[in-house]
Amino acid sequence: MSHGHSHGGGGCRCAAEREEPPEQRGLAYGLYLRIDLDRLQCLNESLEGSGRGVFKPWEERTDRSKFVESDADEELLFNIPYKNIPQMSFDDTDREPDQTFSLNRDLTGELEYATKISRFSNVYHLSIHISKNFGADTTKVFYIGLRGEWTELRRHEVTICNYEASANPADHKVHQVTPQTHFIS
Repeated sequence: MSHGHSHGGGGCRCAAEREEPPEQRGLAYGLYLRIDLDRLQCLNESLEGSGRGVFKPWEERTDRSKFVESDADEELLFNIPYKNIPQMSFDDTDREPDQTFSLNRDLTGELEYATKISRFSNVYHLSIHISKNFGADTTKVFYIGLRGEWTELRRHEVTICNYEASANPADHKVHQVTPQTHFIS
């Protein structure tokens, strides 16, 4: 089935070949609700705080009133915290990423990019670096949908234990102790 975009060898995961009904599709994009928006950072945004607005419900993905635009050049860097993890800076963008995507123009916000599941399980922090665009001086992003499953972090609470630095003989009564000595010659 032809649907007007290329896949770059990564396999198609776009809406044109999806089996789930459209009214249920947005349910999978609920991870935006788990983002700590107070700590979310978007570096190089022209209007401070506008990067938070692109993480919104699936049903609002075509709303063009909320967007982020880059400031000095075409780069944007999103630091998306789910938990308190150190933030990424532009100096860190030279490191090998966990995954790279070749983006296609997507005016309806329906293209999906298949992730390497093994690299993205148990994610507490996500950084998205947009290094270039399709030739404009600045980059505009209207919607980023994060698809996945949320599982509550399970912590083992503190267990109160008493440890003896040295044994108290009164706590360990033994009826008869017979010391034994062995000689080896």
